[in-house]
Amino acid sequence: MTVTTAGRETGAAEDGAGHPGRWGAAGLRSGRTRIAVLVVVSVVALLSFRTTAAADSSDAAAFRFFDGVRDWVDANRDVNPLFLYGVNYIRLGVRLLVDAVSAGLTGLGFAGLVAVAGALALVVAGWRAGLLAVTGFVAFAVLGLWAESVETLALTLSAVLIAVVLGVPLGVLAARVRWVGAALRPVLDVMQILPTFAYLAPMTLLFLIGSPAAVIATLIYAVPVTIRITELGIAGVAPTAVEAATAQGATRLQLLTGVRLPMARPTLVLAVNQTVMMALSMAVVTALIDAPGLGQNIIRALERVNVGAAFDAGLAIVIMAVVLDRVTTAASRRRPHSWRVAVPVLGAAAVVAALPIGDAVPRFSFAAPVNALTGWVELHWYDVTEWLKNTVSAILLNPLETTLTTTPWWLFTVLVLVAGLLMADWRSALIAAASAAGVNGLGLWQHAMQTLATVLVATVLTMLIGVWAGVLCARHDRLAVLTRPLLDAAQTMPSFVYLLPAVALFGASRFTAIVAAVIFAVPPVVRLVERGVRDVPATVVEAALSAGSTPRQLLWKVQLPMARGGLLLAANQGIVMVLAMVVVGGLVGAGALGYDVVAGFSQREDFGRGLAAGFAIVLLGVLLDRLTQGFHRSTKGSRQ
Repeated sequence: MTVTTAGRETGAAEDGAGHPGRWGAAGLRSGRTRIAVLVVVSVVALLSFRTTAAADSSDAAAFRFFDGVRDWVDANRDVNPLFLYGVNYIRLGVRLLVDAVSAGLTGLGFAGLVAVAGALALVVAGWRAGLLAVTGFVAFAVLGLWAESVETLALTLSAVLIAVVLGVPLGVLAARVRWVGAALRPVLDVMQILPTFAYLAPMTLLFLIGSPAAVIATLIYAVPVTIRITELGIAGVAPTAVEAATAQGATRLQLLTGVRLPMARPTLVLAVNQTVMMALSMAVVTALIDAPGLGQNIIRALERVNVGAAFDAGLAIVIMAVVLDRVTTAASRRRPHSWRVAVPVLGAAAVVAALPIGDAVPRFSFAAPVNALTGWVELHWYDVTEWLKNTVSAILLNPLETTLTTTPWWLFTVLVLVAGLLMADWRSALIAAASAAGVNGLGLWQHAMQTLATVLVATVLTMLIGVWAGVLCARHDRLAVLTRPLLDAAQTMPSFVYLLPAVALFGASRFTAIVAAVIFAVPPVVRLVERGVRDVPATVVEAALSAGSTPRQLLWKVQLPMARGGLLLAANQGIVMVLAMVVVGGLVGAGALGYDVVAGFSQREDFGRGLAAGFAIVLLGVLLDRLTQGFHRSTKGSRQ
């Protein structure tokens, strides 16, 4: 243990090259010292400049600007060539694609679609994937949700097809042309952080409600993943292979089609895999703009607070996600079967599709037992849930919200700048401070601070639970194996499903939104923490044990400090996941920016305010991301 401590002290005073740290003293290089300085400065500033919380403006300049854009679109929809020959034709093309995919799937019938899905999975991913596909598709009928599942699958496949057609070429271009990648990066950041509700309103404004708007909204959410992973795959092709092909006289087109794309095939399949997962996660959200499928079942169940009915539909989405995930993942690791195998298998599937076989399978629903369990918990755990809600609100949420809402915007911006300089670097500090000032410029400062308080409390709870569970999984292999399917289900289950048990247990309140956000954000944190602890070199662990360290000392003195990068990344991802639930929480009493976005989507007079609230959430995400990622880079550099 002495070696570890000495090494840390030396690293605090000098950087990786043996030079003095950038602060000129070991103390300011220490993360603990920097945080302590930041806390002292913040407390003194807040006590000196604290003010009275004031309501946000109801007619900010940003609101008027976005409302003006809406009015211009309404006035020009039927006369402007941009809409007549641009937007309308895009909507028509997307509708034709969805109708064609839907007709193809429904035309196969129950037995035909099950057979074709199993055959395709067998050809591209092996017999295990084929068996899983058959079992999963039969499960849709067993749950009594066959028609809705096919509609959801049609919308998902349509969005994924467009995302791949657009995203793969853009990813290739971003990897090969530096300025294209640099230009795309901030656009993709905004597309990924912007709450999905925030662009449902513009989508319905441009493309009206229905399948086209749903597919395009899903595309906006999913295509950044396609572009980023494709760019990564093309950029990762071995330079020696490219040089060898160039030496043999290959043209740029031949290099792309004969070297780069084939060698990046596993990564490209991974891009498709992740695009499918992102598209499926939009199934419930797009139901709010009249997209057909399983999302409609969950929305109706949410309106009736019917946890069991929502569980059935959510389970169907999970099964669909697992099937598509396993098939595409297996396809990325192996070559498809040759045509000699593929033709007979697909031919047999076509024969089955032609047979007059109905969908007369046994039906089973989890609705009754799930509702009974929820009712029992609600009845017998009332005192516990009320105590937990009131305790967290009184000790964490209310004081933090009061502190943030009574802080002047300029002081908060200065504190963010100081935090960035102490914890990260000057670039991260400037971006974070500009984001804070931008929130005030949108006219939603008080609601933004209320949302930030909720996000911070949810993140703290997420990290406490996620670190504890991740450490347990890292130290107990059997527990890790048992929890893996639970984490998979939690990550693929639609976020709306989390709201139902949370509302049943805690009622409509800010704490309900926090509970739903924690459930949604914990799985990736657990995975990252487990991975970080497991990646600690075995030789270091053995040296600590041979020196007489207890399991507790091993964890706190060796494993967690050496897994600091993974823990900071887990915190960053936890924040992103919690922010993704802000708007969903607005449906169950969270208020603040989440409610503003929902109101802007559902009420015409609040359109501008809702869109401004969406961008405010983006700015909060950028602010927190830059601080956590910058701190990760600075601590990593100080240890090298």
